[in-house]
Amino acid sequence: MVSRDVLFRECVSLMDKNGIDSSYFDTLCIFQDIFNERNPLFRPLENVPDDKREIILNLVKRRTDGYPLQYLLGQWEFYGYTFRVNENVLIPRPDTETLIENILEICGKNNLKSPKIADLCSGSGCIAVTLKKQIPDAEVYAVEISEKAVETIKENAELNNVVIHIINADVLKQETALSLSGLDIIVCNPPYLTQYDMDTLQKEVTFEPSIALFGGDDGLDFYRKITLLWRKSLKNNGWIAYEFGDGQHDDVGKILGKNNFYNITFSRDTQNIIRTVTARKQEEL
Repeated sequence: MVSRDVLFRECVSLMDKNGIDSSYFDTLCIFQDIFNERNPLFRPLENVPDDKREIILNLVKRRTDGYPLQYLLGQWEFYGYTFRVNENVLIPRPDTETLIENILEICGKNNLKSPKIADLCSGSGCIAVTLKKQIPDAEVYAVEISEKAVETIKENAELNNVVIHIINADVLKQETALSLSGLDIIVCNPPYLTQYDMDTLQKEVTFEPSIALFGGDDGLDFYRKITLLWRKSLKNNGWIAYEFGDGQHDDVGKILGKNNFYNITFSRDTQNIIRTVTARKQEEL
């Protein structure tokens, strides 16, 4: 047997040799998971049982092959909450937390204490579940086309002790949009990668579901279709909020303007990249 400290250094070295920039952090996360301890190096000289050593080395090997850490662990944190993740859903990212901040600001400024919200292309359900946690009186709908992703949304709602409405349907079909009405807010982090993006993906991202990544040749297909189809589901002066890729803000803003949205406002993420937009639907007679 080897000690925790020796095994830890061995794992970090293996990741370093394979170009994993976050080798220390990734190894620490794996140790925390396997030992079920927040500070697994608190007892550095303690021997690691052979079965646990084998499990750890296997996880490290998969990580050095490019497999995402989040999928290895089976869960990840988003906005301070824990979410189940697997290859059927996108990995929640800090950039998307900007959308949560946008919605909370809208609700605060407009005194929306029990808004009706639809989270389109819901994936893991991290946005829908987080909004329900933050706004307990909200009526939240998570709409997702993938049956396997829907199962993950159910798991995450249960894990976080919330009740949301989960709809297994295609957001790009008119009948899906017509099934919901009187919405105060639509929030969506749709697929937005271009064909070029898909052809040049980092290895880690290739393990994520392509259906949740590819947004058409220019990456804007979902913005065009959702904005057109779903505006009728919004109340007059209701809000829509999107996440998008770096450099797509002008095009997304134009799409919203052409569909009679106003107060088009962009926000930057933690990396100072323009990442989200909110806009308001003009009143219709």
